[in-house]
Amino acid sequence: MELFKTSDAIGSWVYPEDYVFGIGNVPLFTGFMYSAVGSYIARVWRIFDFRYSYYPRRRWTIILVVLIYLNFFSHHFIVDLRWLLLGATIVLFARTHIYFRMHCEHRHMPLLVGWLLVALFIWLAENIATYTNIWIYPNQQNGWHMVPLAKLSSWYLLMLLSFVLVSLINRIEIPVRQEVD
Repeated sequence: MELFKTSDAIGSWVYPEDYVFGIGNVPLFTGFMYSAVGSYIARVWRIFDFRYSYYPRRRWTIILVVLIYLNFFSHHFIVDLRWLLLGATIVLFARTHIYFRMHCEHRHMPLLVGWLLVALFIWLAENIATYTNIWIYPNQQNGWHMVPLAKLSSWYLLMLLSFVLVSLINRIEIPVRQEVD
């Protein structure tokens, strides 16, 4: 995805500094940035003993993230389905709560809120990264501007994609008996 997004034809963002190790327009360290999100999710899953209520069927989550991933590419050529995909995320996960252990006690919150909080922190980090010229967007060529809040939706969807990938290797724990939807 990084090669596609930074290609001269698409130009979603650029890495302005010279680098020694990379492929095309992409320095090697960007792979570590993406893997850090997945690694973070896998780690906190174990540390906080994540459990879920009303987690949707695995096949629906896989279909959703495949569509999200395809939209990262296709929105350059056809209509952007991001808002429809965000709506599908709300429909699919509206009842889902995440339970996490803090000091020997499980607490919970809506999973959608948890994802929003993580995406918000990624967006804040992105603002720091663009301010320090790690990468820049086309509207930042002549000086730094805050990354538009709309970009938060991209991070939300990418974080959701990472979460579902991690969920494929971690067992979904259901804390209470419930009907399967």
